[in-house]
Amino acid sequence: MSNFLSAEELGDLQEQGAPVRVIDVRWRLDRPDGRAEYRQGHVPGAVYVPLDTELSSHGAPSDGRHPLPSTETLQAAVRRWGVNEGDLVVAYDDFRGLAAARAWWLLRQAGIDARVLDGGIAGWIATGRRVDTDDVTPEPGDAVLQEIGADALSIDEAAAFPASGVLLDVRAPERYRGETEPLDPAAGHIPGAVNLPTMLHLDAEGRLLDPATIRETLADVGVQEGTPVAAYCGSGVTAAHTALVLDEVGIAAKVFPGSWSQWSNTPGRPVATGDAPGS
Repeated sequence: MSNFLSAEELGDLQEQGAPVRVIDVRWRLDRPDGRAEYRQGHVPGAVYVPLDTELSSHGAPSDGRHPLPSTETLQAAVRRWGVNEGDLVVAYDDFRGLAAARAWWLLRQAGIDARVLDGGIAGWIATGRRVDTDDVTPEPGDAVLQEIGADALSIDEAAAFPASGVLLDVRAPERYRGETEPLDPAAGHIPGAVNLPTMLHLDAEGRLLDPATIRETLADVGVQEGTPVAAYCGSGVTAAHTALVLDEVGIAAKVFPGSWSQWSNTPGRPVATGDAPGS
């Protein structure tokens, strides 16, 4: 079963009255609050989800920019969205599914059936389906979540991971090489990590490429079925998208949610630069 739903599939489910809850997770680094865009037009029935407060927590810089929320925080959020036991949750955003993937990654750990809308809000609009401009406030749901965190790596586990598997740095190549770092105190990558930007898995419209192409791209960096693999990015959002892509082609992956923001803010952690993984 695919982790993605097309706009047509989601529309059909809604028309059939299926138990589906749609969440709008519009978020970007340069615009973390996407509520204004949500109010300009969203999938009918979609609840706006603030990534910074419901899909992450906050702490010291050494915790990273987007630490995992507690299971209790996530459960309260899921219930606020109106999710009941057995509901399907479909997440979307307006930036290639990156924020929606963070929701998918957390919800699947919590035992919620979650998918990502292929093509996001733009894909929905392209089908000619209507959008609404209201603030959706559903009746609270009753979903009970399983404990999250089993698919997450600690900073020490991330440091050790290249010795036994492939640690993917899914940021842009220039950040991996250490040529630029717009957000964090050091430029470079975790020693032993290999670079595979998550955007390589998407077409110009932000839709997933075909499985054969994705597997070929993964094989180029040593990842195939059975390979232990984990991903990190700047702050744990984009890495969840890589985990989504890998899962779609049958490869399980861990995520280091602290990512580079935690690594570079933790004294004593080594930094590699250049094209090579380093050691």
